[in-house]
Amino acid sequence: MSSNLTILIPSRIGSTRLSNKPLVEIHGMSLIQRVFLQASKLTDDVYIATDSSLIENHVKNFTNNVVMTSESHISGTDRVCEAAKILNLPDNRFIINLQGDEPFVPTDLLELIQNDFNKNTCDVITASQKITNMNDLQNPNCVKVHTTNNYADDFQRICKVNAENTSHHLGIYGYRLSTLNKLVELTPTERELELKLEQLRFMDNNFSIYVSTYKDHVHGGIDTQEDVDNAISYLKNQ
Repeated sequence: MSSNLTILIPSRIGSTRLSNKPLVEIHGMSLIQRVFLQASKLTDDVYIATDSSLIENHVKNFTNNVVMTSESHISGTDRVCEAAKILNLPDNRFIINLQGDEPFVPTDLLELIQNDFNKNTCDVITASQKITNMNDLQNPNCVKVHTTNNYADDFQRICKVNAENTSHHLGIYGYRLSTLNKLVELTPTERELELKLEQLRFMDNNFSIYVSTYKDHVHGGIDTQEDVDNAISYLKNQ
């Protein structure tokens, strides 16, 4: 099991596209349980951070590692930061913010992020994978990241003219708690508000973001009932 690593999974009940999303059953197991168990393959230090008593009560059927946080948070980053403080984590602890709607994130991807963070100088680390469908370059729901020497230059919803060094961003973030404490104090920037991409706030305030390149493919996350159906089909074929 990995040491000096805490994985925090922000989870809220109020999805607009899929009712009670964390509790949705996917092939015999809830979405949030699948995310938790996948992360637990890498470390025992995995916690679900939520503001929902429904989620808390459900989670306690399979783990006591749940942290109740404020209802006022506007982002998963804020929720993760509060959970880290409640858990009294040290400032140098490396934290992975793993979204609660990503049940298929491979363990080797999480290991890659941790290893790359230790080998490179950066404030924040995230990951990307190769774009295999060229239509995704113009798909606003597929967030793209442009890099130079694996450091993020820009995040885009619609790809600009040059697609070179552009890949599909995977919404996983890693940072030390000391950095996270600074990030949550930042004011949203114009670019962030325009594109609804929180990571642009980090870049606009000169926080460096290293982008790990994942060579395999991560099956998509869960946002809609169609995603649920696709996930069930994917699991049946494993």
